[in-house]
Amino acid sequence: LDEYYMDFAEKAHYSGPFDRHGIPLLDYHGHIGVQYNPIAIAQYGLGNYNLWRRTGDPARRKKFFLIADWLREHLETNANGLPVWNHHFDWEYRDMLKAPWYSGLAQGQGISVLVRAHRDSGDAAYLEPAKRAFASFQKPTTTGGVAFTDESGDLWFEEYIVSPPTHILNGFIWALWGVHDYFLATHDHSAQDLVGRGVRTLLHNLDRYDLGFLSLYEQSGTRIPMVASRFYHQLHIVQLRAMHRLTGEGKFAEVSDRWECYSRSRPNRARALCYKSAFKLCYY
Repeated sequence: LDEYYMDFAEKAHYSGPFDRHGIPLLDYHGHIGVQYNPIAIAQYGLGNYNLWRRTGDPARRKKFFLIADWLREHLETNANGLPVWNHHFDWEYRDMLKAPWYSGLAQGQGISVLVRAHRDSGDAAYLEPAKRAFASFQKPTTTGGVAFTDESGDLWFEEYIVSPPTHILNGFIWALWGVHDYFLATHDHSAQDLVGRGVRTLLHNLDRYDLGFLSLYEQSGTRIPMVASRFYHQLHIVQLRAMHRLTGEGKFAEVSDRWECYSRSRPNRARALCYKSAFKLCYY
């Protein structure tokens, strides 16, 4: 358990706004305004962690532990009694997600911060909330957790808790890394089992995200699929390369190489833009 699997340097160099304690805020403008976003906060922490580990800069260490402390203090119990990091603003994703709402992505990256804080401080006060947050991965979305098992028996961790689930690819992988980190920190065999099942889910379903010219953002079930933006397509490539390093599974390298080729093609990018435009017209 060492540096996080993505650089997140741009996240670490975030210029604000911040609250008076130095916690990053996101300005969504309009009626949402300035808000705490647990995902952005965790990524800021992980970016600063990587920079601290590489440079030894004490300012980066201070920022990382500031984030770890915020995450430790802001776990809240959801309606089903499970500890989660809530978003306290409404968010439109297909349906309106009414505040407070939680996310498998936030759960995973919050854990990734806390177990690193425990590793480098030896303070059990960081591991205890990670254990509490891990419980959400052991429960289905129908009972307050973030896990969903499909008809094929594949296990997903959902970024957004909606019905039917949409299996957002980047959010699933980041959530899975949180479970992996929790296993590395605790050697909890239930976490090891969830990691194995999550890896199998990816291997079984990656081809469903391949359009032949770009990757899909999610499994929306809509007549027109939701094609990944250029940003998310590139993110998928980076995540799959990391999955190859973590697991040694050749398919992750094979798919990431193929998707890298897609992104170099101008006709592919133009075709993806047409799909995205049609999707927005029909569904947003």
